[in-house]
Amino acid sequence: MFHDRARLQVEAGRGGDGGLSFRREKYVPKGGPDGGDGGRGGDVVAEADVALRDLSAFRRIRRVEARRGGNGRGSKKHGADGEDARLRVPVGTQLFDGDGRLLADLVSPHDTVVVARGGLGGRGNARFATPTRQTPRFAETGLPGDEAEIELRLKLVVDAALAGLPNAGKSSLLRRVSNAKPKVADYPFTTLEPVLGVVDGPDARQLTVADVPGLIEGAADGAGLGHQFLAHLERARLLVHVIDSSEDGLGERFRTIDRELAAYGAGLDRVPQIVVLNKADLLARPPELDVADDRILRVVTTSCATGAGIDDLKRALFELVPAADVTSEPDEQLPEFLEYRPRARRGPRFRILRTDRGYRVVGTMPPADELEEALRRIGIKRGTWVEVGDEELEWQ
Repeated sequence: MFHDRARLQVEAGRGGDGGLSFRREKYVPKGGPDGGDGGRGGDVVAEADVALRDLSAFRRIRRVEARRGGNGRGSKKHGADGEDARLRVPVGTQLFDGDGRLLADLVSPHDTVVVARGGLGGRGNARFATPTRQTPRFAETGLPGDEAEIELRLKLVVDAALAGLPNAGKSSLLRRVSNAKPKVADYPFTTLEPVLGVVDGPDARQLTVADVPGLIEGAADGAGLGHQFLAHLERARLLVHVIDSSEDGLGERFRTIDRELAAYGAGLDRVPQIVVLNKADLLARPPELDVADDRILRVVTTSCATGAGIDDLKRALFELVPAADVTSEPDEQLPEFLEYRPRARRGPRFRILRTDRGYRVVGTMPPADELEEALRRIGIKRGTWVEVGDEELEWQ
């Protein structure tokens, strides 16, 4: 089944704790502090992958977590950075936050976005040594990584998309012009999900064509099956408007779909079109479309049963869909990758330092429940001593 929506909880890795260590060797019994810094937590990164077609890989995935950074050790050995968690998504995937705000739009292969940034590693006690404090018996704990709920929405990136009323013959047409094998039957709503096909052309050129479930009047307001797939038409460079020419009122059938495209918005009513008058084998003479519209670049009469007009349609597709310009230089102003930071993260109001007896809390004291949650997240154990201001408390 085709999946174009997914919702995930993502959590970046926590930073590693700083090392609390002193140099102890055979002839150096009282060396100075040598605790290394903790490693940075891993990020959660989304990357567009041309090998994927939909979001079905996320059907059973509800949570994605990056790895924690390594702890600092003695001899000023720094902890390793945590491993990133990479989300491979199809090209054309949009990422939204929990409030529905667009975070990123991955429209090109290998586009990358950081959706959750890992926490910084804590500093080891070697960082706190000064001429007046030569034996610091504390080190920083690592900071937690970002947590967020994100929604993935796929909008197909295709060269051409078939649109039209149910049972107009779109699936049969896609079978004829491409390598796709969609279900074909003589009843409306045979197609229940988008189907992609590749059309081979001259000079080894290929086009990607999508067959979208049929639209009915009121589709833009939620009627029928096709309304949830209108978004997949937004990025098509050309619309192939398929009309059943064996029935009366060709102009009104064209205008019905055109009204739904305009009501949906997103510029669908401005996309250039090829109008295909299908099922011509059922007529005694060729059909005619009494519609004058600048968006109609060509009208092609076809029959999927006999194959008439199929070659003309293929030629029209390759002629009217411009070839990608592979010789142009990349825009120097465009970044090599996208980076999303949910919010400008201020420095923490308080820090938790690891001491030789337990932990010390410094900075602006938080509410009791917030401090308790922070201590639980760093893995505090029963019986550990915690210094809060001038008080020393035992964790129960």
